[in-house]
Amino acid sequence: MATILSVGKAIPENEISQTTAVELCREIFSDSFKDIDRLLTVFSNGQIEKRQFAEELTWYQKEHSFAEKNDLYIEKAVKYSVEAVKNCLSNQQILSRPIAFEEIDAIFFISSTGFSTPSIDAKIMNQLPFKKTTKRIPIWGLGCAGGASGLSRAYEYCRAYPDSVVLVIAVELCSLTFQHDDHSKSNLIGTSLFADGVACTCIAGKSFNWKERSKLAALPEIIGTRSTLMKDSEDVMGWDIKNNGLYVIFSRNIPAIIKKWLKPQIIEFLNEHHLTLKKINHFIAHPGGKKVIDAYIDGLGFTEEQLFISKEVLKNHGNMSSVTVMYVLEKYLIQELGQKSDFGIIGALGPGFSSELLLVSWKG
Repeated sequence: MATILSVGKAIPENEISQTTAVELCREIFSDSFKDIDRLLTVFSNGQIEKRQFAEELTWYQKEHSFAEKNDLYIEKAVKYSVEAVKNCLSNQQILSRPIAFEEIDAIFFISSTGFSTPSIDAKIMNQLPFKKTTKRIPIWGLGCAGGASGLSRAYEYCRAYPDSVVLVIAVELCSLTFQHDDHSKSNLIGTSLFADGVACTCIAGKSFNWKERSKLAALPEIIGTRSTLMKDSEDVMGWDIKNNGLYVIFSRNIPAIIKKWLKPQIIEFLNEHHLTLKKINHFIAHPGGKKVIDAYIDGLGFTEEQLFISKEVLKNHGNMSSVTVMYVLEKYLIQELGQKSDFGIIGALGPGFSSELLLVSWKG
């Protein structure tokens, strides 16, 4: 088993309302779409009120080279990651005593919105006093599923090394991939949804005495994971990589796929643990968008109340790809929404098309 000890965030400082984003897109795309006003209703229909970005609004009004955008990604990814790690290891709302950098045995770094070699985790280690033998596991390309996948891989690491304390850092600077010359509806829809965010989650193996560090009466313990790939679905979600950078692939069929495909995956997963959907108290879901949340409700039978935190994160931060599920998880911890013996599912969907699910139970 492995216990989720703490989560910390780094919220980019440039906050833009959805109303302001609409006007920016009208300015950029008005010559590309004859029915621009009708298409721009996607901004107001998405139940997002504000988002945070790595740069000020004026930056997005100009075109930038792939190299310029990627250099900025590296700079900002390191800056925000350092902040998120510090916030995670010293989160006073969750921890009674900080976790030392030297206690960390491995770092999983998750991202899909920029490139760096050495990977960003090495650059983070050069700024923070981790021990030099800390293992680094960078994972790229999992998109929105990346945060949940990172938690799953950290859980498996802790099963192999039960004395370990592990960090999962997720960084997505989606706004830096924005393409002025992409006149597709996928780009317009993506522009209405995606945002920037960074988060860090700390997970410990079963030999770690979490009660000595936590203020909370109960913490979620990961008891199983499931990764599932839908065959021949590469065109559902992802990047088309061109000379100017990353161009979004975003199928309109995602909500329909969720309704039909995801429920059997969850039922099979729960059957392996002798559970049913009725036993699940909490769904810590990556809120891909309003239609995705509606698909969770319609397809899985979860209630509005069970998805309230996911909807709140979407409203205030937008879709931050892999990072978003950690924002939801942090609220679950701080608000102590899970009670002893509750069961929950942490879930996210991403390119492949794929799902990543974790079964958790709150232990006191």
